[in-house]
Amino acid sequence: MTRLVMSICALFGLFFLASPAPLAAQGGDANAVYDSTLYNGLKWRMVGPYRGGRSTAVTGVPGRPFLFYQGTTGGGVWRTTDAGQSWENISDGYFGGSIGAVTVAGSDPNVIYVGEGSVDIRGNTSAGRGVWKSTDAGKTWTFSGLREAGQIGRIRVHPNDADLVYVAALGHAFGKNPERGIFRSQDGGATWQHVLALNDSTGAADIAMNPHNPRELYAGMWRGERKPWALISGALEGGIYKSSDGGDTWKKLEKGLPTGLVGKVNVSVSGANGDRVWAILQNEPDGGVYRSDDAGESWQRVNSDNKLRQRAFYYTHIVADSADENTVYGLNVQFFRSVDGGVTFDQIEVPHGDIHDLWINPDDPKIMIVANDGGAQVTLNGGRVWSTYLNQPTAEFYDVIVDNAFPYRLYAGQQDNTAISVPAWLSANELHAKVGWENIGGCETGPVGLDPDDPSVIYSGCYSGIIDRWDRAQQQRRWVSIYPQEQSGDATYNLKYRFQWVAPIVVSPHDDGVVYHGSQYVHRTTDGGMTWETISPDLTTNTRAHQGYAGGPIDPDITGVEVFNTVFSLALSSTDPNELWAGTDDGRVHITRDAGATWTEITPDRMPQYGTVDEIELSPHAAGRAFLTVQRYREDDFAPYIFRTDDYGRSWRQLTDGRNGIPADYPVRTVREDPERRGLLYAGTEFGVFVSFDDGRRWQPLQLNLPITPVTGMRVAHGDLIISTQGRSFWVLDDVGPLLQLSDEVSGSRHYLYSPSPAVRANQGGV
Repeated sequence: MTRLVMSICALFGLFFLASPAPLAAQGGDANAVYDSTLYNGLKWRMVGPYRGGRSTAVTGVPGRPFLFYQGTTGGGVWRTTDAGQSWENISDGYFGGSIGAVTVAGSDPNVIYVGEGSVDIRGNTSAGRGVWKSTDAGKTWTFSGLREAGQIGRIRVHPNDADLVYVAALGHAFGKNPERGIFRSQDGGATWQHVLALNDSTGAADIAMNPHNPRELYAGMWRGERKPWALISGALEGGIYKSSDGGDTWKKLEKGLPTGLVGKVNVSVSGANGDRVWAILQNEPDGGVYRSDDAGESWQRVNSDNKLRQRAFYYTHIVADSADENTVYGLNVQFFRSVDGGVTFDQIEVPHGDIHDLWINPDDPKIMIVANDGGAQVTLNGGRVWSTYLNQPTAEFYDVIVDNAFPYRLYAGQQDNTAISVPAWLSANELHAKVGWENIGGCETGPVGLDPDDPSVIYSGCYSGIIDRWDRAQQQRRWVSIYPQEQSGDATYNLKYRFQWVAPIVVSPHDDGVVYHGSQYVHRTTDGGMTWETISPDLTTNTRAHQGYAGGPIDPDITGVEVFNTVFSLALSSTDPNELWAGTDDGRVHITRDAGATWTEITPDRMPQYGTVDEIELSPHAAGRAFLTVQRYREDDFAPYIFRTDDYGRSWRQLTDGRNGIPADYPVRTVREDPERRGLLYAGTEFGVFVSFDDGRRWQPLQLNLPITPVTGMRVAHGDLIISTQGRSFWVLDDVGPLLQLSDEVSGSRHYLYSPSPAVRANQGGV
């Protein structure tokens, strides 16, 4: 679609507007400065990429060999009716975001239960908000409670009673709460009973049902919890619990199983033999794959290979075959199958690594669907051939950068894949959107820096503070990292430089050879990365208690996600090359106005303890004016925090209180001020987009047709509002001109003609 056509489509419905109904008739939103009917002709447009993001829940339907469902970790629920050749979202308009479980009732395929919140709790995992149910195969949905269950790892439905449902709830990923364990509903989710509850720290990672005797249930109980600086996995209460009476009573299984601290647990019952039960669990030194041949009364460890139990919090999944009691699948970085009762496992190639879930058709075990960090893929022949993951627009991004080309391009690192650039639009003559994709160096961790006027050189981040300098013209990539440091697996206090997973990279708009990077310090290069200098002191709290080894008390983790006390955000003035602002992930803000010679702390008085300064937005309208986006969801605080200063941080005003438009449990990740209209602000939250027409005093939704998904980054450029999401790829709100023109005069007019923006008729590569 050309730019001309898009502009006309965006504006056509906004030319003539009748006066809107009174706000009371619209629901009485006291925070709405202007009625949304004044701009609801605007539409968000998804611009890709169609490269799948993480999925941790899949299922199929017996008797329907081409019908499957997947739940993504930021993009809601999707369905394929052609064995993975195409996918459609079926949760939009009702719910979205992180999904941990999807289950179809065996007695009625029209009944689907969905549990929010992935149980494979990464450091940036999004929270779940309960259970949803459909009775018409996903056409419509109703909320079924358990809002505080947090991360839901599994839902099981009685094979002959669609109203008898069990939910395995891990609880809140970042804090303690009582709604953990196994819940049961006997009335289709209308009410719930908490049938297995251990404490406010130990929840359920999994629940398995004996297909031959559905009264027999096995629960994998796990204490799994995160902090920004730590991963906690394991407790004495952890392990396998069994009920033989449909969940009324439970006992902990012990004979042959590890004692002491037990971490994540996953359980599966053979479809061929109800007495054969498989489990994989985290423990040292006795973790691994266990098998019971007497319905859980006794167990033996059959496999301890590290390839099946590494990074236990992220994997630890086992699935029994539906037809052969000696066949079982292990899910980890790779996909494994054993045909000798779990003694040995061989790898099966799949399109993408990091495997999180598997569903096997009970009628034909060669029909399967896997969930992994590239979405979901289907096989109809036992794993010899799989469907693609390049047809799922569920990419997870941490931010978005745009250039000034025509058409302009969007840049970011896609979690679980590579850094990528896509065009804002393509010519109608292109055969496939992939022709516009570019690999721009770096890796999944996200930071990208470039000169928007000359994006021929791109700086892309990767683990441990690695930076790639990508020369587009020469098609050459080289590392320009500050220090040859391997931080993976080490305690943070042993590191010379503490680089966060998404350590910021900023290219100076004044000199594209000048690049800034953040560890606990601010670093600068003036020669394109050949040499670096440190231009700040440690700007963090430097709290040693937050700098230990990641993971515990059983196993450490090694990826560096939990590196804390770091510079998390940087912002360089577009008018003064000596002015640089820095925010940390532990709640501090500093400014230098002399190119780093001196630094002044300007942390707001109302900054929450250890709040992560996710973004600093310097106003395009006035010097000294800036906005801070702060989030604490990683400490189980879901309040929205936005601050504004008009005097270089000497004083701050908080623009959110949970009552002025952005709900009290909507963490904010990004804020931008429109460059054309002072006080017109856009906010990206965990559950969508908001707009303020009065400098942040009041906020109202700008969701329109945008799916419910975490909005992680935002830019206002080329007259468009451009966003990145954690689970639904990139979106563009084409032409925000109507928002710029809104006023009391417009609002009070019976009819009003918006002035259209300039349009350009173009073909690819020319005007």
